[in-house]
Amino acid sequence: MLEFYQAYADYNGMMELVEQLMERVADTVRTVPEVAANVPAFERPFRRVEWFPSLNTAAGTDVADLDDASLRALATRVGVEKIESMSRPKLLDEMFQALVEPKLVKPTFVVDYPVELSPLAKPKRGNPKLTERFELFANGKEMANAFSELNDPLDQRRRLEAQAKLRAAGDEEAVGVDEDYLRAMEYGMPPMGGVGIGVDRLFMYLTGASNIRDVILFPTMRPE
Repeated sequence: MLEFYQAYADYNGMMELVEQLMERVADTVRTVPEVAANVPAFERPFRRVEWFPSLNTAAGTDVADLDDASLRALATRVGVEKIESMSRPKLLDEMFQALVEPKLVKPTFVVDYPVELSPLAKPKRGNPKLTERFELFANGKEMANAFSELNDPLDQRRRLEAQAKLRAAGDEEAVGVDEDYLRAMEYGMPPMGGVGIGVDRLFMYLTGASNIRDVILFPTMRPE
């Protein structure tokens, strides 16, 4: 995983930075004769889709309006398994993975993630139910994850406490309350934006590799 941070929280600027990085990496890989023919061309700006509208379109209904029983029934119909112990945010995330992600073939930014799935991201300006977070997908796989860092300690505590309740209810992916992190944030956290890029998946996409072991630097050190 390649990670880098900007000393500002320019959400759109981070997307442009990722676009430029992807384009330059593709140009570099294209100079290798053995894989040059497989390297896809990046066309900027990348397509952008919003999280909730894209899920609603794929599901054929406004998922936010469904009660828990209806949402679980719909999740079952679209192939989500083991829904009994899943929280509502986890159910929505699993449905998004099943219905939307496989269709994101060309490089696409998914933006405006719900706050319940992004406990460390700054709320979107004008809509606190969403966050300034995006993920980049290509060939149905996540390539990058980024967001403007939340730097309000009161909001962060509320979100972590909500996550702790989800975890207590059985959501193993939910986080708990990190008092050390909150204490550090209370001292003062500047505006920041972070981006993480899955290097292995990126090079699978750029080289046309079908097996991730073909692009890992030291595959013999990886367990079978």
